[in-house]
Amino acid sequence: MAQDTALLKRAYAPARLAMKYHPFYQGKIEIVSKVPVDSFDDFAIWYTPGVADPCKEIQKNPERVYDYTNKWNSIAIVTDGTRVLGLGDIGPEAGLPVMEGKSLLFKYLGGVDAYPICLGTKRPEEIENAVRWLQPSFGGINLEDISQPKCFDILDALKQDLRIPVWHDDQQGTGTVVCAGLINALKVVGKKISTASIGMLGAGAANIAVARIIMEAGVLPRNIIMVDSKGILNRERIELEEEYHAKWQIALKTNSEGRTGGLKEAVKGADVLIAMSTPGPGVIPKEIVSAMANDSIIFACANPIPEIWPWEAKEAGARIVATGRSDFPNQVNNSLGFPGIFRGTLDVRARMISDEMCIAAANELAKIAEESGIDEDRILPSMSNWEVFPREAAAVGAEAVGQGLTRLKPTRRELYDRAKTIIGHARKSTDLLMRKGLIKPLPHSSARSRPRRKVVR
Repeated sequence: MAQDTALLKRAYAPARLAMKYHPFYQGKIEIVSKVPVDSFDDFAIWYTPGVADPCKEIQKNPERVYDYTNKWNSIAIVTDGTRVLGLGDIGPEAGLPVMEGKSLLFKYLGGVDAYPICLGTKRPEEIENAVRWLQPSFGGINLEDISQPKCFDILDALKQDLRIPVWHDDQQGTGTVVCAGLINALKVVGKKISTASIGMLGAGAANIAVARIIMEAGVLPRNIIMVDSKGILNRERIELEEEYHAKWQIALKTNSEGRTGGLKEAVKGADVLIAMSTPGPGVIPKEIVSAMANDSIIFACANPIPEIWPWEAKEAGARIVATGRSDFPNQVNNSLGFPGIFRGTLDVRARMISDEMCIAAANELAKIAEESGIDEDRILPSMSNWEVFPREAAAVGAEAVGQGLTRLKPTRRELYDRAKTIIGHARKSTDLLMRKGLIKPLPHSSARSRPRRKVVR
């Protein structure tokens, strides 16, 4: 009991600190100049009249915008605030702290300049048009925290229309990192991806994309059983066909046994349970876990609280438990995916982000973790291993080049070296601002006394 109390106290600590630190800093990102300003005469170069010549050059050849502006490294994080973390439809203003946090991760982990764009509309066609209108300013688009089913339609429409890559992190990003974790978790327990049976709780954007990507990676569709709020997806769920097209496609491809019922029936004897559903705890009862196969694997990924506490899942018989939280082992965090994936995508000026590029990222993540040694508590690399991101970027960029999706064709080594330089610059810049006091230290004595992290020099 005392151990559970201590674990719960630790689990809720980040929320308490967030309420102290957010108003102290009044935002997590800002725009910083890239160019020197030694005197006011320099503005004649960076602005008028000097800037007119780069403008005329871009007018003659629009592709030169990548050479004369920061478009090559800029993306927009676009949301309508309808499905933010585990909080639901909280609106665009309330979603802004999350988008700023995303921008911080993009910059620190991937060296990507990401701008939060919180839209004051929920209408899919207006969101699509807003992104189309924003396209000239950005090298890529990251859709974020948009409710289903419209998130699928928005992504599909923009992928067809845009000349820059667009993805939905709650779909492809989540799918990438879960796929990497699944690859290594199955290795640890000695099971094959081609024969593993997978139960999935939740049929939203995240789990549908997870299903698609792990099927591309080797999981057999017939071995997947997915459950939504009304029960197991199967061919009898014809009400899905008209309004929930993506769910319907999953219902047609998976569950070869034609199982019916709920979560209990879906995961009986399953090797893996991947949950992307309602924040817990208590969403997945311990008896559900006990009914799974020996050496079972649980991905309880709801935020901010997992569907079942890891220690409860272990007590019920699970061998490996992963969550979306950094304060427990095996964090399944999209932050392992999107910074490196976009770094590689931008560095080859890819026109899209394909599922094959995501699987290349997943395989590289799994490989990096395996090189350091994998076990029940280590199935994914840590974000503190900074080399994860340039290696992932190189894998993604090389895959895009191989698929013929790019404007540039650097080698894998060139991609790695470029990503290492850009990410190193971002980290050293943050460290310099902290050392110079331009980024204020945390207003908490214990935080100030923490050991400094090692940064790239």
